[in-house]
Amino acid sequence: MTFLLASLPGKNRNNIKSLLSNHQVFVDGQMTSQFNFKLKPGHVVQIGGERPTTTHAPVKNDLSIIFEDDDIIVIDKPAGLLTIATENEKSRTAYHALSAYVKSAHPANKIFIVHRLDRETSGLLLFAKNLHTQQVLQQNWEEIVTERTYVAIVEGLVPKDNGTITSYLHENNALVVYSNQNPKGGKKAVTHYKVIRRSKTNSMLEVNLETGRKNQIRVHMQDLGHSIINDKKYGATTNPIGRMGLHAKRLSFTHPITKKNMQFQSPNPKKFLLLFCKSHQ
Repeated sequence: MTFLLASLPGKNRNNIKSLLSNHQVFVDGQMTSQFNFKLKPGHVVQIGGERPTTTHAPVKNDLSIIFEDDDIIVIDKPAGLLTIATENEKSRTAYHALSAYVKSAHPANKIFIVHRLDRETSGLLLFAKNLHTQQVLQQNWEEIVTERTYVAIVEGLVPKDNGTITSYLHENNALVVYSNQNPKGGKKAVTHYKVIRRSKTNSMLEVNLETGRKNQIRVHMQDLGHSIINDKKYGATTNPIGRMGLHAKRLSFTHPITKKNMQFQSPNPKKFLLLFCKSHQ
């Protein structure tokens, strides 16, 4: 109950009891209706949607599969792991690990990129298992995806409890994205945020993407004057937890083939929670 109340700020105890009694809560793929179920580090909690066909299955590179069917795979990517290969790193990627995983079932099996998370961002990431599904997802992404929510830990105390940042994002020759109000040559980006915790030195935000642009959250937090911790590329000067403070927490979408509503949630990284626990000691 404590975890669900903290993770679902829009829900009260009665709402959560209803989710439990209606069999809408799964822990590592197993339904639970107990409000006092004891969670352990590493457990994956899913709210609503379909029951996963896998049970937080571990794959190479500390990557875990949250859901898999004939058409899609949803994974929980650790921080520090690339989504796809770069010139400097070919094998230690989520794509490479999943490709090996599906080929272990049949050598002809393939995996297809749908969207990406930055190397230092952890959390939920969706892949297609065939070209048709990939095309449906990429061509109809704005209509299919109904929620992409992140948790961001930023430097300093954000004064407003909630707000919206709107700008146009541009990318320079050094591959650095920057923000301004000039639409010419830029892509419109809209980010909604609300503060869920504050410590003496940091704020934890829940960030919801209305648009999904490259480095959007990172740039918009810099615009806000509160860069994401350990994000040196976009203005950060502190690194209190040894990683960047950005986690893809919730992902909701319409299944591209079955048309069912899919909802997935990844718990906040332990380092995120410990940072705020320590600040109150």
